[in-house]
Amino acid sequence: MKNIFADIPENLPDELMETVLQSSGFRLERIVSRGHCSPDGFWYDQDENEWVILLQGTAVLSFENQETLIFLNPGDYLHIDRHQRHRVEQTARNQDTVWLAVFYS
Repeated sequence: MKNIFADIPENLPDELMETVLQSSGFRLERIVSRGHCSPDGFWYDQDENEWVILLQGTAVLSFENQETLIFLNPGDYLHIDRHQRHRVEQTARNQDTVWLAVFYS
């Protein structure tokens, strides 16, 4: 047995991304952010669909060609179609932001 909130390093210079479960065409990742965001000008453009839920902390996402920012709180989730360019604008600085992300074909 493991705990999704356990084993988070005290020093976290980069976002922590860990594969929790994987099979053909499916990957579940735990992502831990601590004030991390996408670099200026960087957009995620993934070959897979993504479903993500925020378990702890807060985050702000943006999508290319959309003016509205998406504010996420614990329990909020969303689906991101493959090649839907997006970025992380902000995550909580004073606590860990813990995500679960499902990537699938």
